[in-house]
Amino acid sequence: MNFFSLKGKTAVVTGGNSGLGQGFALALAKAGADIFAVSMAEDNDETKKLIENEGVKYHLMIADITQDGECKKVADKCIETFGKIDILLNNAGININEPDVTKFTRLQWDKMVSVNLTAPFELASEVAKHMIKQNSGKIINTCSLFSFLGGQWSPAYAATKHGLAGFTKAYCDELAQFNIQVNGIAPGYFKTDVTKATRENPETNQKVLSHIPANRWGNILDLMGTMVFLSSEASNYVNGTLVTVDGGYLVR
Repeated sequence: MNFFSLKGKTAVVTGGNSGLGQGFALALAKAGADIFAVSMAEDNDETKKLIENEGVKYHLMIADITQDGECKKVADKCIETFGKIDILLNNAGININEPDVTKFTRLQWDKMVSVNLTAPFELASEVAKHMIKQNSGKIINTCSLFSFLGGQWSPAYAATKHGLAGFTKAYCDELAQFNIQVNGIAPGYFKTDVTKATRENPETNQKVLSHIPANRWGNILDLMGTMVFLSSEASNYVNGTLVTVDGGYLVR
């Protein structure tokens, strides 16, 4: 079971102080990793308490990684703080819905591409420089079911998540020679603040559940094991793949 231990490792987690990102960060902390979280906003120290209660270190850096030079600052600050980067979780992402596809604007498109695709590329590029030197590393991109599907109301979301899946495979091809594994995790429908309105509406709730063989929404615990696996030595020969955690949604 030591193959699953992250003791002594350092993980950079974007969007790591809220939502699924917080759950991912906590999973890594429970496995022993120190957490370097990156966010555009401060939190109420809830994440800090959760992480430090696991007996590991936590640092939060406020940064907008869509801005020029910020990704390099993130990588440099993590090296300065913890001395190395073993794991990068590109988790931060946004979605903008527009029921009328003809009214989806270039401004909305550009914003989503910047956050969901360009920022993960730039941060992975900066972090890879350090991982190549140490001849090891894990890069995990938070993809989506919409890395496989289309999606109503948000053409940019599906496009960027498809792009992130392609980027995952391309970077695997580039970095595997340096003992760096690059994979994606694709969560299905989970109980978060973002999905609260959908879950509380009987009609939309049933519409989602009718696609899930497990007949329930996912919870954060359902993601933790997969995240630890992809971050640990147990996945050293898993590379360039997307792992879906969706209760079977894609089979219907």
